[in-house]
Amino acid sequence: MTTFDERERAFENKFQHDQDLMFRIRARRDKLAGQWAAGLLGLTGADADAYTRQILDTDIGTAGPHHIRTRLIDDFRAKGVDISDHRVDKELGDILETAHQQVMAE
Repeated sequence: MTTFDERERAFENKFQHDQDLMFRIRARRDKLAGQWAAGLLGLTGADADAYTRQILDTDIGTAGPHHIRTRLIDDFRAKGVDISDHRVDKELGDILETAHQQVMAE
């Protein structure tokens, strides 16, 4: 194996590792966001777990938090939860940071 082949393999491995890490961070973010939203919606127990799972499913196959954001805002409005779009954005940013820290600590 040449040096070039070794470098190429190293880059491919790093890319795969980074993709795996981003997936784990997104999944953790989605779970934490679902739990946060479930609390605001007054859901507990199995209902909160089911809602969190729905949030996880919302994000499958999408890029970025926008589908989750839209889903949360729609759900909050449907239930009459008084929260601004800005507050949802801020909370999602905080949750992403928390998810990143948790995954990196594992």
